[in-house]
Amino acid sequence: MNIDIELLDSLTAQAKASPRLRMNYDLRTSENDTSQRMLNALEPGTKIPIHRHMKSTETVVILRGSATQYFYDNKGNIVETVTISAGSDCVGMSVDVGRWHKLVAHESGTVIFEAKDGSFEPIGEDDIMKN
Repeated sequence: MNIDIELLDSLTAQAKASPRLRMNYDLRTSENDTSQRMLNALEPGTKIPIHRHMKSTETVVILRGSATQYFYDNKGNIVETVTISAGSDCVGMSVDVGRWHKLVAHESGTVIFEAKDGSFEPIGEDDIMKN
């Protein structure tokens, strides 16, 4: 399988048509593959809540477009921001286990590669920050 412009364009078109303004593409090799590897097309305005992952780091690499990762303390205050942009000095990051964060897309057509440890587990209520 190639990750090419055709795939990114298709995924972006699906994200634009989705009420959530985002769409992921599973890169696992089978249902028995216990990794979490995906492409995620994000359009400006997609709603991603402030959340954390208690069992995994999260690796994010931008393939095209730009986005900012916001990091928060336990009270919901922004404590750090990291902007990633394809072709820039910073094209990715690793989010530590348990760190509150939220990614915001800045450009239409933004696509990231995302990976986490272990099998998929939905984010629990305690891992979504209440505003």
